[in-house]
Amino acid sequence: MTSMTHQYLATWFLSEEKINKILGNNSTEATDETTNASEINIPKVKDDTIEFYELADNPKFTGYYLVVKDPTRVKVGHTTKLNEEGQTTSQIAENYNAVAAVNGGAFVDQSSTSQWTGNGGIPSGIVMSGGEVVHNDLGEGNKTELLAIDKQGVMIVGKYSIDDLKERKIQEALSFGPTLVVNGKMTPMSGDGGWGIAPRTAIGQRQDGAIILLVIDGRGVGSLGATLKETQEIMYQLGAVNAMNLDGGKSTTLYYDGEVRNTPSNSMGERAIPTAIIVK
Repeated sequence: MTSMTHQYLATWFLSEEKINKILGNNSTEATDETTNASEINIPKVKDDTIEFYELADNPKFTGYYLVVKDPTRVKVGHTTKLNEEGQTTSQIAENYNAVAAVNGGAFVDQSSTSQWTGNGGIPSGIVMSGGEVVHNDLGEGNKTELLAIDKQGVMIVGKYSIDDLKERKIQEALSFGPTLVVNGKMTPMSGDGGWGIAPRTAIGQRQDGAIILLVIDGRGVGSLGATLKETQEIMYQLGAVNAMNLDGGKSTTLYYDGEVRNTPSNSMGERAIPTAIIVK
């Protein structure tokens, strides 16, 4: 039941009661806890360092992550034809002259074969970039799970509305989930957290303000992918006090210093998407 595309197939072989039991044994508990911004200590002296690491000593998967010391460098970028046509993570990064990027938030995928036409151009939920609301299909007061970054570089995670974001003077935001860590505590999960084993992308912030961008390869030789629980544990071990799961699967991509550093599972190469987390 990890695929959003072919879930109906399970109903051919399993009863609804059995399916619900399986899903219940592997799930992430929704949280209404909001981020305590005062727990994040943004340095007064900016450090432009970006550190690149490979996850080591895990026989199940290969992963990579960036540590961005100055959180104000982290932004939300989007395709040049938002709501029409998507672009790859590296193309979005190049549009903004960004030095690094990972794929971003939720979207409506209208095609599975083309990089451009009808594929990946329409976001879902809320997207804010540079202080502007560039997409909102929820209305002003409706809340959705998202990550957001304010002017000082503090990242918040959880359920918020556009009104909430404006009140917090948010500059960057996009919708996805689930929340992995909030206020230094891992979100309660049952079993593997749901969604099975797959390529993963996640973002987190340490108490010192540094932002972590993580990707885990999957569906390939030598790297099957990770569960949500494993992704959560990695972010927590890396020091994230707030962390959010981003779009994974075929979308998972890490671009850094002019090249894609991981191995996307999409047979066509990088997948066309509407949004990305970029580092200017």
